[in-house]
Amino acid sequence: MSSQILATSSKNDNIHKIVRPTTNYHPSIWGDRFLHYDIPKEELNYKQGQVEELKEVVRKEIFGELLCDDWNNRLKLIDVVERLGLSYHFESEIQNELQHIYNKISINDTNFKHETLHDASIRFRLLRQHGYRVSLDIFDKFKDENGNFKECLASDTVGLLSLYEASHLSCVGENLLDEALSFTTKHLTEFLENNKKEHPNDDPLSKEISRALERPLRKTLVNLHARYFISIYEKDASHNKVLLQLAKLDFNLLQSMHKKELSEISRWWKELDSAHNFPFARNRIVELYIWILGVYYEPQYSFARNILVKIIALSSIADDIYDSYGIFEEHKLLIEAIDRWDKNCMDKLHPEYLQKYYKILLQSFEEFEQEFEKEETYKVYYGKETFKRLLRGYFEEARWLNEGYMPSLEEHLKVSLVTSGYFMLMACSLVGMKSNNIVTKQVFEWLSKDPKIARASASVCRYMDDVAGHKNEQERNHIPSTIECYMKQYGVSEEEACDEMNRRVVIAWKEINEEFLKPTEAASPILVRALNLARVMDLLYKNGDNYTQVGKVTKDSVAVLLIDPIP
Repeated sequence: MSSQILATSSKNDNIHKIVRPTTNYHPSIWGDRFLHYDIPKEELNYKQGQVEELKEVVRKEIFGELLCDDWNNRLKLIDVVERLGLSYHFESEIQNELQHIYNKISINDTNFKHETLHDASIRFRLLRQHGYRVSLDIFDKFKDENGNFKECLASDTVGLLSLYEASHLSCVGENLLDEALSFTTKHLTEFLENNKKEHPNDDPLSKEISRALERPLRKTLVNLHARYFISIYEKDASHNKVLLQLAKLDFNLLQSMHKKELSEISRWWKELDSAHNFPFARNRIVELYIWILGVYYEPQYSFARNILVKIIALSSIADDIYDSYGIFEEHKLLIEAIDRWDKNCMDKLHPEYLQKYYKILLQSFEEFEQEFEKEETYKVYYGKETFKRLLRGYFEEARWLNEGYMPSLEEHLKVSLVTSGYFMLMACSLVGMKSNNIVTKQVFEWLSKDPKIARASASVCRYMDDVAGHKNEQERNHIPSTIECYMKQYGVSEEEACDEMNRRVVIAWKEINEEFLKPTEAASPILVRALNLARVMDLLYKNGDNYTQVGKVTKDSVAVLLIDPIP
């Protein structure tokens, strides 16, 4: 809902009228719900102790016995561990197993001669997920003499579902996997339609297929999928009781930790008094916490989450200053001060809301620095530089709007990939990561050059954001999105422009997959941040902008991850 505010200020008895472009964002739907949460240390320690005990049992009983088990069972168990959200406990065990299996493939493929479609697809997907360059030849035996997938596979629903999931690990130019996606989507959709007539109440397999067609594993947040999969695994008669118990305990323990983190973040947000200081801005601290929980949910990244949530919250206010409230003169004053990053600039900032924002921004980064040893403060420096770059991008877009300038698509993307915020978030996601010398100056330097995986993740963000939100934006005084630029440049309809942006999202996902194949440019824990940022976009922007207009998807995700424990 767009409107205009008329502000007046008097100076030397002259009245200056400022017409502000504003958008009326709905208030937070959560109120103070997450403000107060605490879990006694004894209870937390007890739960952690239970998890540690069960981990040792799983390590011994499941991973200890895998080596003498057959290939398919080993892979299926790894798949279950990952789907239950437990892989972060068993990284080295999973890595050793997959390396062992990959080595055997290279030496002797006859091990896999009689594989079913289901088994071949799981093997392909798991190895690809972990960076192994598995050949597409694995699927040759499932094709007919014309090179198409055999029609007899249409009745193998479980195999089709596995192939569908595997097809989302494709790289650019892998046409066979595009064909697999098309073939499986067609037959799985037909299965759902036929099954609806026979089983109107939805059987478990239909539910699983519906869910996968909406969002495949590759695009799903690990912790969100874990909650859903636990309830499926529980109903499987052959489930491993210890593994199931560990998954439930671990999920509930993490939920308690996350609720505690969110209560601290909520208090920080309340102390900023953003509702009063920045009434024009979106009040979405719970949604932002979910966003960052998607980037990393594991307990070892608690410190990193704390920093990143604050940074994304500060960038969201800045976005609304440049996009929904400030006038061009104010935009100019703010970017000049940001570039200098000096508290002495404070006096030059008018009106008062700019001073307040600038003060909070400088103070926040100062506080981040105080959390680090002197030799590690360079991490905060890189975070600061990417934040400055983001705001320069916001200013450039404000300048286009002020001048009524319509950039070409290429010109637009040079700026709008930056203003997607994803280059900044990827760099800042590493600031608080304390992980065995994986995050170094070299990594920040590599990221500052916008490597392919960062560009791909930012592209997913930019195109999905524009497809979801461009209609609402164009109802007010707003810069043209990639949709409008493409329409004007190529003389096409809005629908064609949206189709093109969606096609580019597909390519970006393939590029993300490509960047995970060994040898990689950076360690996996760094690459995973770009992947997870893209996953959050798929969750929040696939069906409209669920951040600005908090919808069912966001509410359901908050309920699953932060409200309802597993009984």
